[in-house]
Amino acid sequence: MIATSIKWSRHNLFAKPFDAVLSITVIPGVLWLVYQMFSWALTTAQWSIIPQSLRVLMIGVFPADQAWRTWIVVMIIGALVGGALGCVFRFRAYHAGIVAVAATLLAVSGGDLTNTVLVAATVGLSVAGWMLTSLLPITRNILMPATFTGLITIFAVMSPPGVELWGGLLLSVLITLVTSIVTLPIGIMLAFGRRSRLSSVRFICTAYIEVMRSVPLILVVYWIWIITPVLAPHWGLADVARGMIGFTVFYSAYVAEYVRSGLQAVPRGQTEAARSLGMSDFDINRDIVLPQAIRVVVPPLVGNVLDIFNAAPLVFIIGLTDFLRAGQMILANPQNGDRTYEVYSFLFLTYFVVGSLITFVARKLEAHLARGSR
Repeated sequence: MIATSIKWSRHNLFAKPFDAVLSITVIPGVLWLVYQMFSWALTTAQWSIIPQSLRVLMIGVFPADQAWRTWIVVMIIGALVGGALGCVFRFRAYHAGIVAVAATLLAVSGGDLTNTVLVAATVGLSVAGWMLTSLLPITRNILMPATFTGLITIFAVMSPPGVELWGGLLLSVLITLVTSIVTLPIGIMLAFGRRSRLSSVRFICTAYIEVMRSVPLILVVYWIWIITPVLAPHWGLADVARGMIGFTVFYSAYVAEYVRSGLQAVPRGQTEAARSLGMSDFDINRDIVLPQAIRVVVPPLVGNVLDIFNAAPLVFIIGLTDFLRAGQMILANPQNGDRTYEVYSFLFLTYFVVGSLITFVARKLEAHLARGSR
């Protein structure tokens, strides 16, 4: 063990004189910074602001007496996420232990008995979805219809108190979930449209993609928010819906480019062979080209999901209270003016944990697809 550590350090940290100088300079500074951060977090920081403001951080200004609706939504999302995990990770015995520990920590942090039971129910549904798609692969065929049904149910459950009251981390997750799901089929159609033999279709798709990639997201969201009531005054779309439309319109162009790069990676000989067998262009694209293209573009598509989640705070421009905005609302209270570091540290850690989990699952998915292609 010690010999291996010494060999690794010599090879990676002190291989050359410049590497040695850089290591001697940087490593002590990093260790000092880590020590200072942990010292502040364990001795100076006043973390009581986080549990006191947890409801605002999680659901924004959503009415407290209607919080049961958000728990239903969280359970639906948990079941869908668990089902998606089952397509990548096979459920094993040691996973039950990990889930039990995580559920215990969440239950303890939940506080009262009601929250503990709700957290346990959410974790139980997630594990049930995970086990179902992992141990019964045939159930994966209903995952996509179940996802769209779940989204419809989420909107139906959350809408009665008022869509304008959605906020907090839940709003950021919903924006990410809806945008990521809706942009995939739209991006696929745009990618095929850009490769279409019809010049009019190809011109329209190319123009749309290039325009969306040439302007910032905040401008698209703002313009959709302004233009929608003018073009469709009788629809009465809420700000949340207009924000999601803006995100979808913008990120569909990026998904289209990712998918197009995957389409170009498919060998032309495969399409020519399929065409010689009498297959139609639709069947060729659906059964041969698209599955291989999706395998290639999994990393950029996951990166796109991370971009959507990290860009969700931009909805503040249309008056929505996302996760970051909820933290700023807490700090706007004069009583919490001296808790800036604590609140922003919690926001940073939450964004980091969510992003890390998405990246970890993406790597496992990429490895899973690579095994299936061999």
